[in-house]
Amino acid sequence: MRNRYLDLLRALAIVRVVVYHVTGWASLTLLFPAMSVMFALAGSLMAASLSRSGPTAVGRRLRRLLPSLWVVAAIFVPAMVLTGLPLTPKVLLWLFPVADPPANYWGALAMSPIWYLRDYLWFVLASPVALWLFRRFPLPTLLAPYCLLLVIEVGIYQDPPVVLREFGLYFGAWLLGFAHQSGMLRRLNAWILLPTAVALAAVGGAWILTHQGPRGYDLNDIPLGNALWSAAFILVALGRAPATAAWVDRNALFARAVTVLNRRALTVYLWHMAFVVALTPLVDVVGWSHQDLLGLAIRVVLVFLLVGLVTAMVGWVEDVAAQRPPELIPGGRRPAPRPTRPHAESYAGDDHGPSGGVAPVGAPQAPGDDEGQGPIGADRSAGAPVARPGERRAETVPEQRDRGGGVIAR
Repeated sequence: MRNRYLDLLRALAIVRVVVYHVTGWASLTLLFPAMSVMFALAGSLMAASLSRSGPTAVGRRLRRLLPSLWVVAAIFVPAMVLTGLPLTPKVLLWLFPVADPPANYWGALAMSPIWYLRDYLWFVLASPVALWLFRRFPLPTLLAPYCLLLVIEVGIYQDPPVVLREFGLYFGAWLLGFAHQSGMLRRLNAWILLPTAVALAAVGGAWILTHQGPRGYDLNDIPLGNALWSAAFILVALGRAPATAAWVDRNALFARAVTVLNRRALTVYLWHMAFVVALTPLVDVVGWSHQDLLGLAIRVVLVFLLVGLVTAMVGWVEDVAAQRPPELIPGGRRPAPRPTRPHAESYAGDDHGPSGGVAPVGAPQAPGDDEGQGPIGADRSAGAPVARPGERRAETVPEQRDRGGGVIAR
């Protein structure tokens, strides 16, 4: 039976990111550290994929991630070139963003979510070695990113490269996903897990209170507080995740929304900021401010409507990348496939492809990955396989760019 709890968790994270970018409310980052949760879910899926397929899982992750980016690049890069972006070899980073791809003045805002794909690529490429280390030295491996971030934030290591800062900030969440997939979090006694989470939240909260950023208590401006607060949240959210959440499917409309947000998470994430930026002039025209709750509500609704429209137009790319029949709106009823006799090739496809691969119990999807046609498994922390029938400084409101002109705002 599929565990819909993690589907719900990812859907809530996507919604929270969009609402935060429309409203700019710093309190949302404290209530739900969405980006760290998304990295933790992605790390859990990556660990499951590596356990099942070995290093070839890296190529499969990239195949699932990049096509949606290429669709965005095919539209926005020519538009930026026509409006002043120099056509240099760095433009090729839009095909494989291992560094910040170049952007012009408006593209840096509209395409600011690219930082997440950049970090995601780094973490995927590092995962085979990281998982090997985690299995042999779990606690030191888990602590390493947080220690790295600590020495950066207290000034011991000054002016680190972006890649090290990002690994310190978010790779800890990715490794907590490893711990979830392996069952380590589930096996922790409540008398250990909960006090650890409380201690992390207390230290992180104290750091947040004493290190306000330009937007107050917005976690996106307070890296160390962000990492510690998020770790506490993840420990509870994943460490005590229910084995099932059947109540999610009791309401058909709500269940369909969760399904759509999961199967179209990457499309929603990549496109939503462009509409947030496009609607900004409307604020000046009609006089809506961030203190006008009605105006904010209307903007949120408009952004979701526009994202829904573009998702219907290009979201099927995620289906194609997953080697699955494309759907306009995911989650519709399909006729049950005729039972076929399994053969050797049926396990050679991608983790969630239609070929019927085997997925470890509890492997959630990273943003941009499909839910799959069959169950992921009831107890996601157990790590036992189950057959599947078918197989910026957090997300800052985008006002920053790095010294090289690449998109870094979250």
